[in-house]
Amino acid sequence: MQKTTASLKPADVEKKWIVIDAENAVVGRLASFIAMRLRGKHRPDYTPHVDCGDFVVVVNADKVKFTGKKLTDKIYYWHTGHPGGVKERTAGKILDGKYPERILEKAVERMLPKESPLARKQLTHLRIYNSAEHPHEAQSPETIAFSALNTKNVRSA
Repeated sequence: MQKTTASLKPADVEKKWIVIDAENAVVGRLASFIAMRLRGKHRPDYTPHVDCGDFVVVVNADKVKFTGKKLTDKIYYWHTGHPGGVKERTAGKILDGKYPERILEKAVERMLPKESPLARKQLTHLRIYNSAEHPHEAQSPETIAFSALNTKNVRSA
């Protein structure tokens, strides 16, 4: 019987590639699933200080859904850096805009540890695409079926 906990070393990590279809998936539930896979918390040998997560490819990111009235009521804020430069935009406008994948990217980013070099590195392992095609077929990714658990209050863009 072993009395010490085996800690994973960076050289021992075997990363997998997974593909997730985000069509009709609820943003928050999908983001928490992706954040868990990026950090490696789904693994039995998870080590908090080692990057042991998978590479995640998300397709159809522009077809994500929100529950309730979040499409019109959820507001994203940012600051331009100038005095009085606080800007805002609703989730519906972002999804209809030029870069709808940023909704999912920001949701995942905000579920990772804050101001951490490890979290920034793990976020680089996330690839988000608006179409069903992606350029990562050479890595032979595993497809994970992510179905929205609660779709009765889902509203589309």
